Amino acid sequence: MLRVVSTKQVRLGMFIHELKGSWIDHPFWKKAFKLEDSADLKKLQTSAIKEVVIDTSKGLDVLQEAALDKPSELLAPTSKPTEEPQVIHQTAAQVKRVTAAEERVRAKQVISASRKAVTSMFNDARMGKAIKAEAAMQFVDDIADSVSRNEGALISLVRLKTKDDYTYMHSVAVCALMVALAKELGMSEPDVKQAGLAGLLHDIGKAAVPIDLLNKPGALTDDEFSMVKLHPERGRELLIQANITDPVTLDVCLHHHEKVNGTGYPHRLQGDAISLFARMAAVCDVYDAVTSNRPYKDGWEPGMSLQRMAQWAGHFDDLVFKAFVKSVGIYPIGSMVKLKSGRLAVVIDQSLKSLLTPIVKVFFSTRSKTRLPVEVLDLSKGSANDAIVEHEDPVFWGVHDVDKLWAE
Repeated sequence: MLRVVSTKQVRLGMFIHELKGSWIDHPFWKKAFKLEDSADLKKLQTSAIKEVVIDTSKGLDVLQEAALDKPSELLAPTSKPTEEPQVIHQTAAQVKRVTAAEERVRAKQVISASRKAVTSMFNDARMGKAIKAEAAMQFVDDIADSVSRNEGALISLVRLKTKDDYTYMHSVAVCALMVALAKELGMSEPDVKQAGLAGLLHDIGKAAVPIDLLNKPGALTDDEFSMVKLHPERGRELLIQANITDPVTLDVCLHHHEKVNGTGYPHRLQGDAISLFARMAAVCDVYDAVTSNRPYKDGWEPGMSLQRMAQWAGHFDDLVFKAFVKSVGIYPIGSMVKLKSGRLAVVIDQSLKSLLTPIVKVFFSTRSKTRLPVEVLDLSKGSANDAIVEHEDPVFWGVHDVDKLWAE
């Protein structure tokens, strides 16, 4: 039997069928589960959730005296036996790691669905309509699940966004990057979820910027740049109008362009005055920006992007940036590298043994300057008998199909 009870009545051994209330207030990834951990019980009772639906056929009921408090809250039993509740999203601990190639199939579906939701959200904001953020928030779980199965598959695919799609897909990319970074930092599941949500909504203020300005192929004038720089504050206003009051999301929206040396905007915050989540967003936002094709420039190669970002003194928090590198890989998927053998290869997946020994696809000889038969090489295995020497710029070697090589 299903019963609505107050979170104060919840006890260990109950089967939580549904958490009532706003999605962003939920302290768990899972939608239905048996409550067996005292830490989870405390997490639920200290959250903003006031009521839950329990299934007494799968777990304990409320104590008898508590049940008499609100007898009207009993839900009428269905004519059919209660079905096993569907756990829509798995926790990170339940997710089995798969290869990047395997995950790309599902990642493409997540990206396609997320794109529609985010595009709709931006369009509503442009027309002055209230943002229906709930429709997009559900994709945070889907994106997080994909990252858990393989941290690089979705992140690498969403980097291939078109120039016209950049504004919308950038939000999806930053969501995925924030989730991966939060996991690398060892954050709790609620904090990982908050990081993803903040990443998804961090740039909603761009909806208040004219599209022709966002897609301008040339350099912005000072006045145009000043207009663009208003998007963090405008975004925060839009979120509040949509009744999104999650403090992390609001903070990241407002402060993802701050720099640790105090030269960022809009408030020129410095060092620890910038929250951890905002410092995370600063790295994720820039990484996706520089690795993506934009109306005014082509994206940089992923590995070289990390090298250049590491040289920007005072821009990022050092510890956060180091964790970010670990989360995407020293040689992210799509990076072109040179091997000791003199061959060029593109990274197609990370190995579990070391960030320095990814799985690559060899395709070019720098000695003969000719293409080679494609060969997949796991550099973490001794039989590979090769190693990465350095990053290489595809443009220098006249290679224009790197993305096609790793994505197929």
